[in-house]
Amino acid sequence: MKLFLLILLSQLCSASLVPEIEKDPEYWREQAQETLQHALRLQRLNQNVAKNLILFLGDGMGVSTVTAARILKGQLQHRKGEESLLEMDKFPYVALAKTYNTNAQVPDSAGTATAYLCGVKANEGTVGVSAGVTRDRCNTTKGQEVTSILRWAKDAGKAVGIVTTTRVTHATPSAAYAHSANRDWYSDGEMPPDALEGGCRDIARQLVENIPDIEVILGGGRKYMFPKNASDVEYPHEDKHRGTRLDRRDLIQAWYKAKPPGKVAKYVWHRRDLLALNLSRVDFLLGLFEPGDMVYELDRNNETDPSLTEMVAVAIRMLQKNPRGFFLLVEGGRIDHGHHEGKAKQALHEAVELDRAIGLATRLTSVQDTLSVVTADHSHVFTFGGYTPRGNPIFGLAPMQSDVDRKPFTSILYGNGPGYKIVAGERENVSAVDFAHADYQAQSAVPLRQETHGGEDVAVFARGPMAHLLHGVHEQNYIPHAMAYAACIGSNRAHCNAASRPGASVLLPFLALLFLLC
Repeated sequence: MKLFLLILLSQLCSASLVPEIEKDPEYWREQAQETLQHALRLQRLNQNVAKNLILFLGDGMGVSTVTAARILKGQLQHRKGEESLLEMDKFPYVALAKTYNTNAQVPDSAGTATAYLCGVKANEGTVGVSAGVTRDRCNTTKGQEVTSILRWAKDAGKAVGIVTTTRVTHATPSAAYAHSANRDWYSDGEMPPDALEGGCRDIARQLVENIPDIEVILGGGRKYMFPKNASDVEYPHEDKHRGTRLDRRDLIQAWYKAKPPGKVAKYVWHRRDLLALNLSRVDFLLGLFEPGDMVYELDRNNETDPSLTEMVAVAIRMLQKNPRGFFLLVEGGRIDHGHHEGKAKQALHEAVELDRAIGLATRLTSVQDTLSVVTADHSHVFTFGGYTPRGNPIFGLAPMQSDVDRKPFTSILYGNGPGYKIVAGERENVSAVDFAHADYQAQSAVPLRQETHGGEDVAVFARGPMAHLLHGVHEQNYIPHAMAYAACIGSNRAHCNAASRPGASVLLPFLALLFLLC
């Protein structure tokens, strides 16, 4: 009798989970036909030249993170979640990218950044250099430098910008402008004596010197710009936020001095000052809003620190002033940090904020002249499962207990990481803790101080001119080559002659006839 009641209750609950409209087969048929018509319209390829390029990079945003972020977004809107659409889900072209580094099956963010920004695969831990460079070996760097799509765009006369939620000298942004045998050489204070003696420059210095005319740089990382022990403007009494530079240089002043005469450069460190700028009167903008990485979105002080979406809005409006177009790199960098700490709630809210920024960018630009690409550098050993019912809170419990230790478990789990906990010789009972807290560390199978990256392919979403070039399964280093082809920048420009454009063979005779008749 008890078993019968449980089965009956389960069936009743299951039925109530299904929205009434979804019980009608016509709902699904109409939805599929709508999608089919959209797919058929895609046969008319957008082969315009991309005036603008935007690369959105979700650091650590593997496919499981994308799916969980989609559900979270829907649940934040008081919906069940699974049926929701992320902004990136609306991009018509999707591919997979293989993320391995030249010397690593499971990659790091530096080698991957070199791939999707510079177009060549590299060793883990190195940025902006070829695989001929060995990590930590300064003397292997000379002659192995590789340039990025940001440089290609700048050389073509476009405006360029970097926006990140990490420090601006972190792995992802640094591959856009720096060449370093070690991703951690943020300032000379982090470099070993042999590297300094060998003539290698720290990444913060390269930010100021290598491409001094980057129009927009927004993120964190103030302390790497100031002399060692210099007090931070926002946290003057906290030693960990003091300057780190051994050369005693003030790189903010160096950044100002590197600007051409007559141009207006602005440095800001407070959200209020950023949003108060008259962008029509600013030629170069540097905003560093934290001494290190920016604060997680859930913990952000919205009076002092801008959101990623706010920074992207400012960046696009600044860059749109250039009639030749722009290249913008946008990184949701702390998705990765949340996962490393086993804090899935932090990671997924970072992913939702990145998606919010993607939505804003699509509204501020046109699909006719702007190629937007969304991807990740690598995945994480993050998963969710447990036969959860429709609409189950993404940070909630699975509907069953373990049939081994008879304890409940959360749907979200990690393959390894700091969430491994043994209490009285057994797995921790999660019902005794606040598993919905922002800093809750989800349980993991293997104990590690920091959770690791995952090695599977990551998604690539594309929208705009030549977006169809991103399809199927690609090596990660293909991405900037496809983007450069779309924009007629970099080394691959032969197709940019109108005579060699697809369809030109039909169009040119018609134009010639029209000319003769007139």
